[in-house]
Amino acid sequence: MTMMKSYTTFLFLLLLIQLPIWNIKIHAQEKAQTIRVILDPGHGGVDSGAVGTNGILEKEMVLQVAKKVVQLNRELHGNTLEIYLTRYNDTLISLGDRTRLAKLLVPKLYVSLHGNHAPNPKAQGLEVFVWRPFQSAQNPYAKASESVARSVVLKLRDKLGFKDRGVKQANFQVLRDTRALCPSILLEMGFLSNSEESGYLKTKKGRTGLALAILESIHEYFDHD
Repeated sequence: MTMMKSYTTFLFLLLLIQLPIWNIKIHAQEKAQTIRVILDPGHGGVDSGAVGTNGILEKEMVLQVAKKVVQLNRELHGNTLEIYLTRYNDTLISLGDRTRLAKLLVPKLYVSLHGNHAPNPKAQGLEVFVWRPFQSAQNPYAKASESVARSVVLKLRDKLGFKDRGVKQANFQVLRDTRALCPSILLEMGFLSNSEESGYLKTKKGRTGLALAILESIHEYFDHD
């Protein structure tokens, strides 16, 4: 896999405060005027998620990528997207609370971030999931979810050299619970069980590259929406 040669390193300072879900208040006028996005770094706390061949923990990798997206959105785009995270530190948040946050914030997009793992150490590439079943009556954002999924996977493939394993359907709770709320996807950012991808995901350059590609694909989706 041919990875991107370089990405500029940005200095940042983020306030690591976990926003209590029950204290969030959103006004109807804000909902209509703001392009609000929720990034959901999977796992956290006692749930480490997958463990890479080099010891990298999925929960740490996805949180760092999510925070980098927030930073780059501020540095490159002046916070033109209003991005919230489902967790800001190493805390285990239930799936129900993750999607409850989405129902309170009413985002234009929900993106759950994960790292993949497989018994076969040669397995590589990106997988993006949207909710199934795919009937439009139960999933009014089906086409929009598939559109943003393709936007993300193509950007990561073309800019970073990841293998494209396609857009797939799944019944993950974060997708099921947000299916009638907004377009929602679950992104598997490479295989931690693969030594090459695990090595890339452990580096600051690799995580910055992922964050930048994800951010740009989201911007492109809304620009063409």
